[in-house]
Amino acid sequence: MSITERIRRSIRNRADLVFRPADFLPFGSEASVKRALKDLTDLGVLVRLGVGIYAKAKPSAISGKPIPIQPLEVLGPQALNKLGVRFKESIQTAKYNSGRSTQVPTGLVINIGKQRITRKIGFNGKFLQYEHA
Repeated sequence: MSITERIRRSIRNRADLVFRPADFLPFGSEASVKRALKDLTDLGVLVRLGVGIYAKAKPSAISGKPIPIQPLEVLGPQALNKLGVRFKESIQTAKYNSGRSTQVPTGLVINIGKQRITRKIGFNGKFLQYEHA
């Protein structure tokens, strides 16, 4: 069985929605794992959310092209967890949830505190934004 098929089976059996190449290093070298992930992306099993971040995919009902199986609002925090970034809800979301504001927060804003992160995480032109507070 090829490394691509082994990784595909592993992805199918996992409950995780977001993956990094490091998750599959037991299957082979880093180069072969990255090559297999690219093959799976080309097949539509995975979509790429950023550098070294992949998510499970499904075909779009409209275009038939692969899209993530969950929205970026769900996958973004999971990707940050995989990267070891500590975060909390944005200030606007916290105000809205506590009742101090009636303004509904828009966009994908995540409060990362004083940490520095420049990694773009997103799909199809929609990306996470980081708030430092």
